[in-house]
Amino acid sequence: MNMNEVLKTIKARRSIRTYTERQVSEEDLKLILEAGAYAPNGMHYETWHFTAVQNNFSLRMLNELLKSLYRDSDNLYTVERGNSDTYCFYYNAPTLVIVSNEPTCTWAGQDCACALQNMFLAARSLGIDSCWINQLGAVSDDPDMHAYLTELGMPDNHRVYGCAALGYAPADAPLKEKKLKEGTITIVR
Repeated sequence: MNMNEVLKTIKARRSIRTYTERQVSEEDLKLILEAGAYAPNGMHYETWHFTAVQNNFSLRMLNELLKSLYRDSDNLYTVERGNSDTYCFYYNAPTLVIVSNEPTCTWAGQDCACALQNMFLAARSLGIDSCWINQLGAVSDDPDMHAYLTELGMPDNHRVYGCAALGYAPADAPLKEKKLKEGTITIVR
């Protein structure tokens, strides 16, 4: 099968859940964010916003705030994570891109998902690893979390729809082989 570079990048991308401390360069981060902005979006409204956080202190504060919300949860799984000394929702990646949108926008979630996918593929094409992060979406409406997210740069009228952890995997990081699940594709001719 003849594959171009885009198809090779799509097939090479994997979710990475362990990162080195090496930071994503400003130039590469700008390219990744720009790729997100080129994603398709409903009616071309572009109501999304990308908040890139590379500051270690801010990332740790975000993690601690999330853990405090988890500790107060009714879900035993999240309570356990909230009480863990080692839990880090963004896997200690040096960069976290928070993708938010206006919740009143009909296609907010879909638009953000397309933007994130463009970012993941752009990152992979630059040799940067990534992982989709969901946790902030579930708690971004909490008043304390919302206040901190807006302090970081998220527009006040937004909520989080997903995040991208970005960085570099250690050389010994395990990579799962991707296999298509049987029965996931149907072609009608």
